[in-house]
Amino acid sequence: MTLDRRRALAALLLLASPKVRAEGYAGLGDKAEGFEPALPGRKLVFPQDHGAHPGFRIEWWYLTANLTGEDGARYGAQWTLFRIALQPGAEGQGWADRNVYMGHAAATSASDHVFASTLARGGVGQAGVSAAPFEAFIDDWSFSQSDGLWRIEAKAPDFAYRLNLLADGPLVLHGDQGFSRKSDQGQASYYYSQPFFRVVEGVITLRGREAKVTGRAWMDHEWASQPMSPDQKGWDWFALHLADGHKLMLFRYRGATNHLAGTWIEPDGATRALSSDEIALTPLEDTAIGDRKLPTRWRATVKSLGLDLETTPLNPRALNGSRNPYWEGPISFRGSHEGEGYLEMTGY
Repeated sequence: MTLDRRRALAALLLLASPKVRAEGYAGLGDKAEGFEPALPGRKLVFPQDHGAHPGFRIEWWYLTANLTGEDGARYGAQWTLFRIALQPGAEGQGWADRNVYMGHAAATSASDHVFASTLARGGVGQAGVSAAPFEAFIDDWSFSQSDGLWRIEAKAPDFAYRLNLLADGPLVLHGDQGFSRKSDQGQASYYYSQPFFRVVEGVITLRGREAKVTGRAWMDHEWASQPMSPDQKGWDWFALHLADGHKLMLFRYRGATNHLAGTWIEPDGATRALSSDEIALTPLEDTAIGDRKLPTRWRATVKSLGLDLETTPLNPRALNGSRNPYWEGPISFRGSHEGEGYLEMTGY
């Protein structure tokens, strides 16, 4: 085993260690000397910012899809690529590249939730991201764009999916023009989304049963060096498609003082940033999964917008059994508005 391979393995084991988990979920609250900080005032530029940002310690490209089969059955699909920098500095070539990539994928139905993960080293053709044309890949999992059509694919022993997507609206910048605060102590990320993806056609296979699907999808891209404060143990994140065409993103970072924020998105892509004092996220019902108890039904309110929603999971047992387990699954909601979306919960 070469020195660089040992460093890659050591970094991945560090992310899973109890010491690091005590400093924020998956080590995201520990110090990041030598890496670039997320600061206000940076203008996001596209397509360049679709690509990787090697000066930052952690980065992810995330897509969640709410899908419906021809028979009306509901499904969910998740595709995630994480880039983790082993140390500060330029990317390097070949095994001198300083990045490790980790892929997560999952497929969900009302009765099943199946998760898979994979690891690869950057710089040697196993994983990477390019901005124009956009392509993110790890092994044979890929997310790419060509001639206006986006394609995403993943496969594992118990599931597979291939989805073709069109973007029916603009990119959305969260927070202050893409600068997203995660705590009152200064931790932050750069964060934008494409919440207007329409799944025009696709196929999902779950435990040997294949279904043709269409639906809606939400893509997030986020990068940072220290996105959590040391006292924060995890987050609760909602990406919601309202039936009337609006979109809503809400998150809560749990710590000594909870930090909440969100974005209200009009059907034409115009946005309004939501502050902590406008939002309330209240767990309604827990689900026990192994030795963990997670809140899988929620009430979400935004008084300034007249929003009062109660969410229900498609499958309350949608726990992703990674090195740092987290819950990720499709939800529906009703109340002042109806719709569907995705919920992610970490650090429980």
